[in-house]
Formats: sequence, C-alpha cells, structure tokens
Amino acid sequence: MKLTILGGGGFRVPLVYGALLTDQGEGRVTRVVLHDLDAGRLSAVTRVLAEQAAGVPDAPEVIATTDLDEALRGTDFVFSAIRVGGLEGRANDERVALTEGVLGQETVGAGGIAYGLRTVPVAVDIARRVARLAPDAWVINFTNPAGLVTEAMSRHLGDRVIGICDSPVGLGRRIARVLGADPKQAWIDYVGLNHLGWVRGLRVAGRDELPRLLADRDLLGSFEEGKLFGVEWLQSLGAIPNEYLHYYYFNRETVRAYQQAEKTRGAFLRDQQAHFYEEMQRPAAKALATWDHTRAEREATYMAENRETAGAGERDADDLSGGYEKVALALMRAIARDERTTLILNVRNRSTLSVLDSEAVIEVPCLVDANGAHPVTVAPLPDHATGLVCSVKAVEREVMSAAESGSRTTAVKAFAQHPLVDSVNVARRLVDGYTAVHPGLAYLK
Repeated sequence: MKLTILGGGGFRVPLVYGALLTDQGEGRVTRVVLHDLDAGRLSAVTRVLAEQAAGVPDAPEVIATTDLDEALRGTDFVFSAIRVGGLEGRANDERVALTEGVLGQETVGAGGIAYGLRTVPVAVDIARRVARLAPDAWVINFTNPAGLVTEAMSRHLGDRVIGICDSPVGLGRRIARVLGADPKQAWIDYVGLNHLGWVRGLRVAGRDELPRLLADRDLLGSFEEGKLFGVEWLQSLGAIPNEYLHYYYFNRETVRAYQQAEKTRGAFLRDQQAHFYEEMQRPAAKALATWDHTRAEREATYMAENRETAGAGERDADDLSGGYEKVALALMRAIARDERTTLILNVRNRSTLSVLDSEAVIEVPCLVDANGAHPVTVAPLPDHATGLVCSVKAVEREVMSAAESGSRTTAVKAFAQHPLVDSVNVARRLVDGYTAVHPGLAYLK
C-alpha cells in the first residue's frame, strides 16, 4: 500500500514513519512517498527515517520527490501536513497580530485566519489533483487550521478527506488516567470544532465518571487542564475544555504573556528547526539523535505562555509523547483493513449538530470502517458552547469565501467577526499587515 506524505520534509514526519515501522500484517504501508517543495528538508528527513529503519525487517520503502503529481499518482492514502509560508510565515502571523494587541496563534484568532487564507487555495488545489490522479485515495488532513482546511478540501473530495488532531486524544487520555481508567476502554463524549471542543462525559463500563472528577477538587486540579483553566472554572462549565480554549477564556492574559515573551512560539520553532536542518547538512551528524533531542525540547515548551499565565508549571512527562501519528495509523488501518474502531475526527456534520448545516466539518467521535468515518450522534451543545462554535464556523466560511473570490472585503469580514478581534478597524489593519508580509496573500484584491 502506498502512502504519500505532503509536507514530507516536515519535522514531525519521523513520528509517522516510526508508527508505520510498528505496523505488521496484510494491508500495511509498504511504500512511503515524501513530497516537499524544499529538497534540502526532504534530504534531512530522509536521513532520519533511514536511521529509524535500520535493523527493521521489511521497513516501508521511502521515496522523496518535489513533483506533486508524481507523489499523488495512484496513491492509496495521502497524509497532508503542509505549512504554507513555513515557520517564518507563522512567526509573521504572530507578530502582526500582537502589534494590534490581538492573538496571533496559528489556529486561533487572527493568526489562524491569516494562516487559513494562504493555506486554503493550496489545499483546494491538492484536493483537485487527488480527485484527478488518485480518485480512490483517502486524504488524512493534519494541516492547520485542520477543521477549516478539511472542510475546504471536502468540497472537492466529499467524505474521502478526514481531519485529525491529537488534542482530543490527549485530553481524553489525561482524564481517563486521572480517574484510574484505561483510556482504551473509555468512551469520550467530545464535541465541537477543531481546537474548540469540550469533553462532556467519560463512560467506563456504561457509567459516566466525569461527574466524579468534577466533584473532586484535588483530583480535578491534578492534571494539565485543571492546572491550566482552574478548578472553579471547570466546575462552573461542567465540562473539560480542549486546551486551546484557554486562548478564549483567558485571552487578555495570554496576549499579554505573548507580548512579553522573548520569542513567540512560531519564532522559537523557526529558529529551533533552522538549527536542526542546518545540522543535518553535516555528513557526520547523527540524524535520529539530533531529531529526537530537538523534538523533546519542542514538546516540553508547548503552550508555555499559557501555562505560565495559569501558573500550571511544567508539562507532565506522560504528555510529551504527542499522538497524532497514532491517530493517523489507526484511521488508515480501520479503512484499509476494515478494522472497525472509534476515533475523534474532523468530518462533515451531516445531522450530528443541529445548529450547523450538513456540510460543516465538526470534531466528534466517529465509527470508522472500510467505508470511512461516520459521526456518532451526540447531545446538543450547551448554550455557552453553541455561541462560540457558530461564531467561529461563520468565520471559517468567510475565510473560504475570501480564498475562493479573492475578495479583500470578505477577508476583512472574516477577521472582524472573530470573537477575539474586537474592532473592524483592527480587522482592516490586520489585512493590511498580513498582505504586506505574506506573498501568498497577494490574491486578495
């Protein structure tokens, strides 16, 4: 089976390949094609994968190419993890937003809108190529903003594009762990959009254990989300929010922390990864060891400003292992082998949430089989969540409309309508600022 990874020179590709190395049996991936626009990054990542595969019998063959059509032609699965504009683009997203006093995070607020505006046209082109060159392929999208990009691609690929994210998986794992339950045996009642969801229940053997967690202040304050949001706020919500909701619930504090930080997250990753790729140009460099050291530092500093604002301290060691590659492998196995499973995924709504139309991509538990991912019926959203979900989905629709029409006016509407952008004038200045630094937004007229 052939797997094509778009963004194949990306830093986290070895996580995916490492997961593939553990997979055995019929229907496994035997050929991995890495596609990237940067041949130097492809070379660096290929070195890491070669060291990973050393001594592993029947390790998947790895082929690197800068030809997109060649990479897609006849593939079975496409894993899309592109970053339009690179980490320099992410750093600019943050800087422009913070200059206006608003959040520039890559998926939330002004930064997420800017990233979406330059990514959607590229993602749509990829979707059209997949439909033409590999019509039977399944696309697994991890490109951020994952929900927005998945919905844009679904307009051309239908249900054959599925978005994934490791945040809900990590959240469910942490809740189960603190309750003394096996995460594999727990049913997680999770609902929302990508990076905008809530756990409303966690059932073990048919019993909802979340009320027990919410009633125990010590237990509730003992894990990442309890430290990040605070016990009282979680008890008042009666749910456990995805960590990205910290940007909404504590927006002013987070923006202030980002403004005072020595470097934004994007600038830190830009410099850190530049060092890694430079190191990989040395023939004597130990590729896998260098990558692993860089990855550990990356994970340990994840959402550092948010945790500093909340006084949450360092991340727990158990939360440093990531997980999106495991979700991707489980999804591929379920489809390729009809190994039925349940995963939290980004899929078209159909009739799952009545407040959104059937084409809206949402993030909910899904039953997955050879026919794809099928969203599970969930209870209606509470009012506080409904407002945010509908508001952010409306913004995503404006982003897609602006990307399709090239309308600068529509791009301004997308920024102005976001809950974390509090002024039409700020929205106009954001569009001016982003078009000035991003060649990829030159299409906005």
